[in-house]
Amino acid sequence: MSALRRLALALVAALWLSACGGTDAAADRAWPPPAPALWEVAAPGGERAWLFGTVHSLPEGVEWRSDAVDAAFSQAGLLVVEIADLGDTAQSFAAFQRRAYSSGLPPLMRRVPANRRAEVEGLLEKAGAREGDYAEMKSWAAAMVLAGGLRIGDPERGVDRQLLARGKPVEGLESYEAQFALFDALPASEQSDLLLAVAREASAPDPALGLVHWLTGDMEALEALAQAGILGDPELRAALMDGRNRAWIERLVPLIDDGRHPFVAVGAAHMLGEAGLPALLAARGYAVRRIQ
Repeated sequence: MSALRRLALALVAALWLSACGGTDAAADRAWPPPAPALWEVAAPGGERAWLFGTVHSLPEGVEWRSDAVDAAFSQAGLLVVEIADLGDTAQSFAAFQRRAYSSGLPPLMRRVPANRRAEVEGLLEKAGAREGDYAEMKSWAAAMVLAGGLRIGDPERGVDRQLLARGKPVEGLESYEAQFALFDALPASEQSDLLLAVAREASAPDPALGLVHWLTGDMEALEALAQAGILGDPELRAALMDGRNRAWIERLVPLIDDGRHPFVAVGAAHMLGEAGLPALLAARGYAVRRIQ
């Protein structure tokens, strides 16, 4: 695999609930039987949809499909994912390059408080990287690259990619450009918080625990992990999760009401809490029922 493709795949997989920690965290692990959370949505007129929280990177040998997921997917008329052109790694890389760099930045360590620099040093060491590698890279971009490089599993085996390969008509909710623009718009202080959050997640004692919670459908445990990591920062959560969910709802409601029967497969963090997609659709008057 080319260096460009590895970086592009790492960027796509970064930060969206597939655990940090490297391949050793997944080696020889006994994974639980698959039962990831799945919701059925019913509109007042009888139209249906499904919400399925995914992970974007999986180790070899992890089985995630179930009878409930397969049945729902077979009934759907449309697959909705975050990015429809997920396989276009050249597009991902180009969009990243346009926003990720800036001249005159201070060294990476000086972008975080002095008492937190050891955390970033540990992250760099774990990733086998040097501070100088990120001299002209914005902090959000450094966080994404470091997170992607430490991701457990392979983005090529990510759930969204496997679903895309099954040949349904596809709609995307965002573009690569839009996703990177969200990160690029973060204030410098929040970009530093993002870098520190990635460092915290990478130092977790069991980096694969989030994947176990996802496979077993334990949303309360996933919420707790999210609060301990990136989504525990209110500003980051508002910018990177809650605001996107509200925008996505405006795209999803017409697809449901028009009888397209969408199967919505996006990162599992988008299903969490009162600002998650299930709660937002329920607030709009749809009957939302968890079926797995």
